[in-house]
Amino acid sequence: MDRKRLIQLSKYLAKHLRHRPERLGLTLAPGGWVSIDTLLEACQRHGMALTRAELEAVVAQNDKRRFSFDASGTRIRASQGHSVAVDLQLEPQRPPPVLYHGTGQQSVDAIQHMGLLKMQRQHVHLSADSQTAEKVGRRHGNPVVFAVDAARMHADGHTFYCSDNGVWLVERVPPMYLSLAEGT
Repeated sequence: MDRKRLIQLSKYLAKHLRHRPERLGLTLAPGGWVSIDTLLEACQRHGMALTRAELEAVVAQNDKRRFSFDASGTRIRASQGHSVAVDLQLEPQRPPPVLYHGTGQQSVDAIQHMGLLKMQRQHVHLSADSQTAEKVGRRHGNPVVFAVDAARMHADGHTFYCSDNGVWLVERVPPMYLSLAEGT
């Protein structure tokens, strides 16, 4: 499959598995799962036909590992980033001491005042390394990276989860746990 088709399918799947499943007539099961057969049929009905092999290629080749199959290979889900209410059934985990969040320069003042809020998503997304956070921040303009004192947050009772693709998730990050990362 060529790169253009891979990106097109990845964006289409992200839209419908994270934000608009009802548009395809899909209902996300607990954990965010949907039957692969149901998904492929729905895509076909809505003019975006794809094969099982193409779906497997999107899951395997997506640079952000946005999607995963269940152990049986019969269901798929978006790893995180949902704006629709869904319980991903992730277990709370102890985070590394420091996590990172990338954003654009225009958001710095608001974040320093209010902290990191999930906005339209189910969780705030955090990265395990500053390079990934900087890459995320570039999507929002001039990148700025915040360091999150995850150890202190966890000790203070905040619950962390780690998605299938290594993105750390938390309900919110109050400003007292944030600092600008070095080099920002």
